[in-house]
Amino acid sequence: MLTGLAIRDVVLIEALELEFGPGLGALTGETGAGKSILLDALGLALGVRADTGLVRQGAAQASVTATFELPQDHLALALLADGDLRHEPGEPLVIRRSVRADGGSRAFVNDQPASAGLLRILGAALVEIHGQHDDRGLLNSRGHRALLDTFGRIDTGAAVFAYLRWRTAEEALSSASAELESAARDREWLEHAVAELAAAAPEPGEEALLAEERATMQKGARLADELETAASLLEGSDGGLAQLRQAARRLDRLASEHETLAQALAAIDRAVIEAAEAEDYLAAARTAFAYDPARLDAIETRLFDLRALARKHRVDPDDLAALARELAARLARIEAGGEGLAALQQEVTLARSVYLEQAERLSTARQAAATRLDAAVATELGPLKLDAARFRTRIDALGDGNWSAEGCDRVEFEISTNPGAPFAPLVKIASGGELSRFILALKVALAEEGGAGTMIFDEVDRGVGGAVAAAIGDRLARLAQNAQILVVTHSPQVAARADRHWLIAKRSDGLVARTGIHRLDSAERREEIARMLSGAEVTDEARAQAERLLAAA
Repeated sequence: MLTGLAIRDVVLIEALELEFGPGLGALTGETGAGKSILLDALGLALGVRADTGLVRQGAAQASVTATFELPQDHLALALLADGDLRHEPGEPLVIRRSVRADGGSRAFVNDQPASAGLLRILGAALVEIHGQHDDRGLLNSRGHRALLDTFGRIDTGAAVFAYLRWRTAEEALSSASAELESAARDREWLEHAVAELAAAAPEPGEEALLAEERATMQKGARLADELETAASLLEGSDGGLAQLRQAARRLDRLASEHETLAQALAAIDRAVIEAAEAEDYLAAARTAFAYDPARLDAIETRLFDLRALARKHRVDPDDLAALARELAARLARIEAGGEGLAALQQEVTLARSVYLEQAERLSTARQAAATRLDAAVATELGPLKLDAARFRTRIDALGDGNWSAEGCDRVEFEISTNPGAPFAPLVKIASGGELSRFILALKVALAEEGGAGTMIFDEVDRGVGGAVAAAIGDRLARLAQNAQILVVTHSPQVAARADRHWLIAKRSDGLVARTGIHRLDSAERREEIARMLSGAEVTDEARAQAERLLAAA
């Protein structure tokens, strides 16, 4: 629901703040007072192309701020999320847009920069404006199928599921066919590659292990002489360890003779222990760095073979094992022939058949719903002075290239405005007032299914009066029970049905003209409706008639 509209320096409006509420609101005023300025200002906030002509003469820029209160499941909030714009739950949605006198405009949603394109999308979800130049809402045939489905309470869920299953099966078949065709062309290469990889039998991580063993053995070749020399100095009957043990045996017989001899023996015993450990460590090092020319040659041959094979197939050596399995599987599928394709084709045929059954069910339901909708609209046309008009819901079968999750139908609302005239799309109706009345009839028939929460009708009563104007007011009031309705009207019968009434007036001080908008109280409202009834001079009879209209409403 639109709850507020603040306008600054737009054409004749210098500064204006309006508050709106639920129900039916009427905007009245004399011709030329500036009613269209209000709609232009709102349109600016809803993403209409920014025009520097909107900027009030002498001002640097024009700005408009529109405030909305929305339920948590409103489409506009999902659109904000898709656009990465924040919105705090329970807070109003605030759209602000400005246009400079020298060109250029800026837009903000909840104080976050936004594009004019996003404003247009948001605007379509927030407000429907029905008038002479309206090209959105019900005039957009792309939304007619969804409106008909909602009117007929048609559940498309099964068709959506069947469509997705069919398309998924087709994609699987297409992918498998392309793979099989490509693989068949490369069968000879595949056989050679599979045999080559099988013979090589690569293992994940094998290259790293071989490279490490090779590096260790190459290091051992460099250290071998030094390790042998060190070992010979420790080992053997003449080695350092044997000499230490002989010294220990000699001192063992003399240690009791003097304290220092005992200390010397203890030191030699410790040296023997450390030397023995050193001997063990050297033995382990010689084993670790053992140099075997035959083994090194085998390692290098295997390592070079793996790397060459990896380069050939453009993969890492660690991925050769996985590649071997993949190529073997492709070869197996070729050798299995078309058995897999036949199964996939059978799945596609079955899924398509199920989808067509669901699409046919939708078509049948839509035909029945269209008959009811056509009758409901026809009932509304007469009271709205559209007696000669005929309405129909046209349902055409789409070619299979245009089938979708919503079925195989193209739905469009059409009208013939004169006897004998062919049916044509709604947008072809030339008269703005006639179009607005027809939109009103269709809205009432649809019980406002699928529309925006705020609707604005611009001069829906153009060229009519009396009973027809009363019928328009009655239908607007009915719509306003479930939506916020604003109507720009010249009809006292329509204005009398409103829950809120604003007067738009233009005033001039002789130099500058300004447009203002004022919400009327009950006395002012009676006077304005009386003016609408009688013209410039308000008579007592007009005031009495105004009282009767208000009382009847």
